[in-house]
Amino acid sequence: MTHQEDAGSLFLDDQLCFALYAAQRAVTAAYRPLLDELGLTYPQYLVLLVLWERGETTVKELAGALKLDYGTVSPLLKRLESAGLVRRERSAHDERSVLVAATGRGAELRERAKCVPGSLLTATGLDAAEVARLREELWRLAHQAHPAAGHTP
Repeated sequence: MTHQEDAGSLFLDDQLCFALYAAQRAVTAAYRPLLDELGLTYPQYLVLLVLWERGETTVKELAGALKLDYGTVSPLLKRLESAGLVRRERSAHDERSVLVAATGRGAELRERAKCVPGSLLTATGLDAAEVARLREELWRLAHQAHPAAGHTP
């Protein structure tokens, strides 16, 4: 049995987590020049994607959509707010809840960002069908790994 056939292998290149890590770093690096043109970091882009899709939302809902904790989302929002791209305000209905929305400037950035997904496909050489297949498999993996991480799906 070769090390690639051994499910218990301790070779670095046989680790699923390392392949995911390397792929994530490479894809994020491919996004960097595209997002630099927009003046955004990758995490800031993800925040804006949620706001463009959903409109005004709570910080809690935003954190849930991004699979991040409040402590990670809060500094992101602070930087986006300082840049004039989002606004935060306490909910009139629930003082404990903070609402977040894209500003007019943040909404305008959406038009410029429309080229990002297609440019990424070009940069990676993947076609839309390959991306759809990969995305489906990765979401399936994420769903199946949740119980092992002590999360509920």
